[in-house]
Amino acid sequence: MLASYWVKFKIMSDLDILKRLYKDYTKKYLRNIIISIFFTILLAGSTSAVAYLLDPAIKQLFIEQKESLIYIIPALIIIAFAVKGASLYLAKVIMIRVSEEVRKDIQIDMFASLIKADTKLVDNKHSGKFVTNLTNDVGMITNLVSTAILNLFKDSLTLIGLLTVMFYQNWKLSLIAIIMIPLASFAARTLGKRIGKVTTQQMSKAGVLNSYLIEIFKNHRLTKIFQKEEYEKKRANEYIHNLKETSKKINEVFVRASPIMEFLTGIMIAFLIFFSAKLISNGELEVSNFFSFLAAMMLAYQPVRSLATLNISVQQGLAGARRVLPIIDDIPEIKEKEHSKELIIKKGQINFENVNFEYYGEQKQILNNINLNIQGEKMTALVGHSGAGKSTILNLIPRFYNASNGDIKIDDQSVYDSTIFSLRKNISLVSQDTTLFDDTIKNNIAYANPSASQKDIEEAAKYSFANEFIEQLPEKYETLIGENGVKLSGGEKQRLSIARAILKKTPIILLDEATSSLDAETENKIQKAISFLTKGRTTIVIAHRLSTILNSDKIYVIDKGSVIGEGKHDELLNSSTVYKNFYEKQLKRF
Repeated sequence: MLASYWVKFKIMSDLDILKRLYKDYTKKYLRNIIISIFFTILLAGSTSAVAYLLDPAIKQLFIEQKESLIYIIPALIIIAFAVKGASLYLAKVIMIRVSEEVRKDIQIDMFASLIKADTKLVDNKHSGKFVTNLTNDVGMITNLVSTAILNLFKDSLTLIGLLTVMFYQNWKLSLIAIIMIPLASFAARTLGKRIGKVTTQQMSKAGVLNSYLIEIFKNHRLTKIFQKEEYEKKRANEYIHNLKETSKKINEVFVRASPIMEFLTGIMIAFLIFFSAKLISNGELEVSNFFSFLAAMMLAYQPVRSLATLNISVQQGLAGARRVLPIIDDIPEIKEKEHSKELIIKKGQINFENVNFEYYGEQKQILNNINLNIQGEKMTALVGHSGAGKSTILNLIPRFYNASNGDIKIDDQSVYDSTIFSLRKNISLVSQDTTLFDDTIKNNIAYANPSASQKDIEEAAKYSFANEFIEQLPEKYETLIGENGVKLSGGEKQRLSIARAILKKTPIILLDEATSSLDAETENKIQKAISFLTKGRTTIVIAHRLSTILNSDKIYVIDKGSVIGEGKHDELLNSSTVYKNFYEKQLKRF
């Protein structure tokens, strides 16, 4: 779905994207923008006044030597500069505030879209790239809103005011100056398009670098134990070099604008001096007029240059918008039907009816005509080799993915006819890859139920055997555990995960390799915790060690996406060759 939106925004015109940004993010701050524009008008007027005042200052103070104006004209110049400075400050402050509000709004919308997005969207794109979208790309959009809008009005109005002064002093010289403005704009427009293209490349490479850094920080122990520091330094150097080269191209394009503008300015001044000398010698221009005109022209240099390079900021902002807006507009495939009903759990019986599944865009069938009868309030195990499709079956129940066809029912209610909230409210998941937050132990357990009391949290920890190690910590339940629980052992993290599931108190429990890679003592404790968690609840368990699921009420053997056997342990030993071989191999291993 996201790919289609990306194509949509790629082919959208620049004007359409600007309209979208105005409608959704800028329009609400129009009052503030208008106030900022008002100050830019004062800025333009005061700048023009400074240039104009040079005419009477030279003519009446230096040439005619009128002592009556010796205080008035300098005072007026001071006032003009004061108004100019204050107006510029206020205009910028207002637009900075607007741009930060726009930044906040876009980031909130983007995060809201990501948090609601389908699991496959997050799985298919590295988190580092989303971080780049959320920071760098949004930053370019807000720069477009603040800098571009402010400079457009500030520089345009200032240029108009200064051109008025220039025409007032001498229209012939003004025409010469005006000829140069389109030339500068044309050059900058060409550079701006180049900037837009290179910026897209830069953001893509920045996303790759961010993704790499996240992986390195997450797996730094692996890097050390395998002595891959030098290898990773080479990889980092490559990513950084690629980003540097792209950034260099952007900066070179920016710098390229300077000699172009300087060259055009030099030509302009040379022509003006030449014609001014002619006009003064012919009596068509006074020296005071020329200096006032020259001051206006020199003051116009900055807004002309700014307007000429304005397209660069616009193109960068548009490049960022083409990467961010598709994420905001992404429509999840996992959504409710119009008249979805609340799921009512009675026994928690789950039935898979002719379920097939394949990942979007892939031809490989992951699940083939799966039929399961999972009894309510009992334990059902899924057994099979890695890649057989066991985890996929679990992921289909809470609708992390949708089945390609077929139906899944809980107490004769289709999960596809139920509200997603009521479905997931009744399900807890404990997996091998325990997910914890960089927060306190208390908040990690309470994530399942933020309104839970301290007593409830401690009780959940007690039944998960997490209380044993928590009470030994200096800060106990207020202990910060680091990113993904880095300060805890694997068994401790797993017990917190089980405590969280206990606190949620759901009728359906999904266990995905919850006891794998643990030592015997820890596994024994976690098994006891799981026994409490699953008692009287519908439980589907995937276990690496068959010893943990021998007493399951039913075991399904999954192989290559199909059910090839079902029954209890003793029955499968006699009826399923795959199960028997699987069991015997584990006996030899352990």
